Amino acid sequence: MTGNTTPGTTPGTVDLDVPELSLVALVGVTGSGKTTFARTRFGPAEVLSSDAFRALVSNDENDQSATADAFEVLFAVAAKRLARGLLTVVDATHVQPDARRKLVALAREHDVLPTAIVLDLPERVCAERNAARPDRQFGPGVLKRQRDQLRRGLRSLEKEGFRRVHVLRSQEEADAARIERTRLFTDRRDEHGPFDVVGDVHGCRAELEELLTRLGYVLRHDAEGRPVGAAHPEGRRAVLLGDLVDRGPDTPGVLRLVMGMAAEGSALVVPGNHDAKLVRALRGSRVQLTHGLAESLQQLEAEEEGFRTEVVAFLDSLVSHLVLDGGNLVVCHAGLPERYHNRSSRRVREFCLYGETTGETDEFGLPVRYPWAQDYRGAATVLYGHTPTPQPEWVNRTMCLDTGCVFGGSLTALRWPERELVDVAARAVHYEPVRPFPVAAAEPGAGPTPPAAVVRDPDVLHLSDVTGRRVVETRHHGRITVREENAAAALEVMSRYAVDPRWLLHLPPTMSPVATSARPGLLEHPEQAFDSYRADGVDAVLCEEKHMGSRAVALVCRDAATAASRFGAPDDALGAVWTRTGRSFFSPELTATFVERVRAAAERAGLFEELGAPWLLLDAELLPWNAKAQELLREQYAAVGAAATHALSAATGVLERAAARGLDVGDLLGRTASRAGNATAFREAYRRYCWPTDGLDGVRLAPFQVLAAGGATFAERPHTWHLGLADRLVDTDPGTFAGTRRLAVDVTDETSVAAGVRWWEELTAAGGEGMVVKPAANLVWGRKGLVQPGLKVRGPDYLRLVYGPDYAEPGNLERLRERNLGRKRSLASREYALGLEALERAAAGEPLWRVHECAFAVLALESEPVDPRL
Repeated sequence: MTGNTTPGTTPGTVDLDVPELSLVALVGVTGSGKTTFARTRFGPAEVLSSDAFRALVSNDENDQSATADAFEVLFAVAAKRLARGLLTVVDATHVQPDARRKLVALAREHDVLPTAIVLDLPERVCAERNAARPDRQFGPGVLKRQRDQLRRGLRSLEKEGFRRVHVLRSQEEADAARIERTRLFTDRRDEHGPFDVVGDVHGCRAELEELLTRLGYVLRHDAEGRPVGAAHPEGRRAVLLGDLVDRGPDTPGVLRLVMGMAAEGSALVVPGNHDAKLVRALRGSRVQLTHGLAESLQQLEAEEEGFRTEVVAFLDSLVSHLVLDGGNLVVCHAGLPERYHNRSSRRVREFCLYGETTGETDEFGLPVRYPWAQDYRGAATVLYGHTPTPQPEWVNRTMCLDTGCVFGGSLTALRWPERELVDVAARAVHYEPVRPFPVAAAEPGAGPTPPAAVVRDPDVLHLSDVTGRRVVETRHHGRITVREENAAAALEVMSRYAVDPRWLLHLPPTMSPVATSARPGLLEHPEQAFDSYRADGVDAVLCEEKHMGSRAVALVCRDAATAASRFGAPDDALGAVWTRTGRSFFSPELTATFVERVRAAAERAGLFEELGAPWLLLDAELLPWNAKAQELLREQYAAVGAAATHALSAATGVLERAAARGLDVGDLLGRTASRAGNATAFREAYRRYCWPTDGLDGVRLAPFQVLAAGGATFAERPHTWHLGLADRLVDTDPGTFAGTRRLAVDVTDETSVAAGVRWWEELTAAGGEGMVVKPAANLVWGRKGLVQPGLKVRGPDYLRLVYGPDYAEPGNLERLRERNLGRKRSLASREYALGLEALERAAAGEPLWRVHECAFAVLALESEPVDPRL
């Protein structure tokens, strides 16, 4: 318990140590000043006041009958804050043990440290303050009873579970108190390595020395020739994953070396279960001398008592796990689910030391361990040991590095952030395991594979991967939230209509329209696109012809072996072609034929060879529009066009005859005739983008970007590079591929801008949809973050298909000019970042669920209903 004085760095201050992630209980009788203390030392959102919650549920903060309801809501809010990793302060009297027990239980439930700050001010001071408040006329009996309860409980606060207790006994001490927020011992996020993470050593000193030497460390020896330290000339540090001791031939030698490295700052260490058991044994606790402990004690008995004392102090000082490299790396002995990262409790420490068992035993009488890594979904990489496995394997961003050195396997390290494995073979079988350890996976009679080697099938998705409220971490946009209702809508489309998720590496993002033009008769114009990029600091843009078709993504493998090994495809499938909602464009038979055409063209054009990739992912437009939207055209556009044309034509005829009879219908006739002309223009607009097709005859693909190829993505390659590859496909097979015309524009040059405007006018006058203006460099960061990847500038005739035949009528056009594009632009940016994230994860070979959650989120973010037919 911390007493009255914890001198601060500023004269006259008292520092109160409070962990950054903690549940803080303010303890004190009514009138002790808890509310003022909390208000002046913590943020307003951090303090949960029982008075405030009483007011919330009853409109009266002094209504004691509302106390139960108030605390029910308060605890619910506190639980949500702690779950999000936020410091939470509860302002209530807490003089009764039962009230404090509930807080300690809540802290333990969320694996945070409970802290008590006690304001034990003189009873006279509290009474005077209560007397000055007419709403606090509780009477002296209440105050005396509270103070008696507080005094009785002061001595037991630490026994109740509070990890830190600060007591302030006067107003002067309270005024001088300053909150010092301290990091958890596990929080080493500011240490970025590089690291060399080493699996379980188990007393194998010779192998540890050899491994460190292979990693580039220079060993340091004492006068007796014993290794007492090691340092890396490039400043790398070793990270030992625990179980330094037991079973092996030289536990003292391993400890001497590792302790020396830790002391000189060249190593970080987390404890293993064997290390913890050795500490208990050296302290005289009754433990079973099994699993190599007897050998360790015997070896240490030959050492000086001072060395054994140092061993106990060192091993006892180790914290359960370490969070390193900005939170990207977590190291521990037996593994750690994400919910325990950077948390502190007995439960967390025990999981780090022992893992979790299923309650069953195997044929050797050993506990069966729960395969937590198979369900891991965290963003951080977790490296651990504890359960020996013949070969390290990546399982959902986790890897077990215990490769059974002491059992005759190897001692393994992983270089971070390089993710390179380095190992040395064991010099002997130092200890015969209870469960046979397979030194080589294919060795006859090697015995069963240990439970830790069981890996979740990477092709299996869980419903929990996509349902509920989701938060997806992206490199280019930070955290992107998907609401539960959006996820539910996307699940309906994805589960019923989408292609096999193993193909589905990417869904195209929506594209933001250009800002509204003020030019007469126009809603969109290129000038606004050029202005927008100029404002973002982008000088060079590329204007690309906008094909009127259906957005398509095409995945094609170079051979069947790649399709089977990388995507789990059957022997006769080489890829897939899908829509913006993930649905296949064609039947399986037509898909196979079309993919083969794309593959053959890519082979002849040398794309596989040049990119050094066994598969390609293309962003494209599939032409014509009616190849996929035939039903939509017939039931929606054609129906509207036919009805409007016939009705307005008939109405125009009637009004013309009425005018001929001398009736004053000129204005109405003019409006009707204009609308009839609009309906005709509407029909002509969609007919321009349609032509007859029969199976694949007449179908063409207009690629404009290579999204990924094998282990690489190309978002940072300029668009001219992408279109150059597309041109080679067109040249190779013009019957399958269509080219994309483009024009480079310098937005800082008036002549170049004028040329861009003229080009757009020519495109749209000839019946084209318009153009897309993109940063020439492709992926670009501007003054306010990620720049829009493209702005679509559509022609006036095409916009009839978006806003209706009469959209250009003056009154309608003015209303449309008030459209709010902010949401559409935000959506485009988020979906673009999700698309990039999916591609990068796929190229890095991450598990299917990691890739799929990004593609799924793109579909979920679309707020408007998604027609599954598209």
